[in-house]
Amino acid sequence: MTRSALITGITGQDGSYLAELLLEKNYDVHGVVRRSSRQSMERLGGILPRITLHDGDLTDSSSILRILEKSNPDEIYNLAAQSFVPASWTQPILTGNITALGVTRMLEALRHFNPVAKFFQASSSEIFGQASDKQQSEQTTIRPRSPYGVAKAYGHFITINYRESYDLFAVSGILFNHESPRRGIEFVSRKISRAVASIKLGLQDKLFLGNLDAERDWGHARDYVRAMWMMLNQDHPKDYVVATGKKHTVREVAKIAFSCVDLDWEQYVEVDPALYRPAEVDALCGDASLIENELGWNTSIGLEELIREMVLSDLKILTV
Repeated sequence: MTRSALITGITGQDGSYLAELLLEKNYDVHGVVRRSSRQSMERLGGILPRITLHDGDLTDSSSILRILEKSNPDEIYNLAAQSFVPASWTQPILTGNITALGVTRMLEALRHFNPVAKFFQASSSEIFGQASDKQQSEQTTIRPRSPYGVAKAYGHFITINYRESYDLFAVSGILFNHESPRRGIEFVSRKISRAVASIKLGLQDKLFLGNLDAERDWGHARDYVRAMWMMLNQDHPKDYVVATGKKHTVREVAKIAFSCVDLDWEQYVEVDPALYRPAEVDALCGDASLIENELGWNTSIGLEELIREMVLSDLKILTV
């Protein structure tokens, strides 16, 4: 019997990779799309004819219920969010409405209409904020330092609350930074790869960045969507940290990216203090030993391979 899945945020980086993975596993794939995103289908590429899209929005409970009734999914992956951390300071209410309350709207619709469906919530390493632990695990204290992190913490806890209160198969995957050529150009990894390609082609002179010493745990989105699927296909619902366990500075990422095109990063990168966050998170590095030991998940793509893939992709895009 063919299983079905519903993905919110299907037009994004994670949603598109997850859709491809599920199609490979012979799922009937449905996706939720905001009307304003109908023009941004390039990440879905050649799989568009093979998926079913539904117009809806996490701020609209009636549309969520209608989509659940139409798609009747076995699995739900809630990947939609206002996910750009800097924007959460200028749009804190919007961020809370989508990234926090949107999760509650999904869970409410699920428990009333299809309580046997399995639910995955995309949580974030930003819930840990200025963590005291060198590596953050499922036991690390949650203390976010941005409106986005606060909203993600709400989504994380409300998922656990609905699991414990209503016996839903609902899990929260605490995802550390994960990138790819499909990453939005506003995110620092893609900002770097795009600028490197532009500078190499003579289209740009400088790359302006904020805190070069900020450290993050960067993996590839393809590995992380595989973890999502594994979490919904375990025997009992359980939350996991998904990470590489290695941290690198923004400076290191820039150096790797410029080396891909044989350029010295120091000649092109300048620090712009305006790009610093109001409340900086200095370092995040995940401990994924639990998901590795219990579900057998692991990363398959290292940072250098990831950054090279992104730079080469942007070179190709800019030369078309």
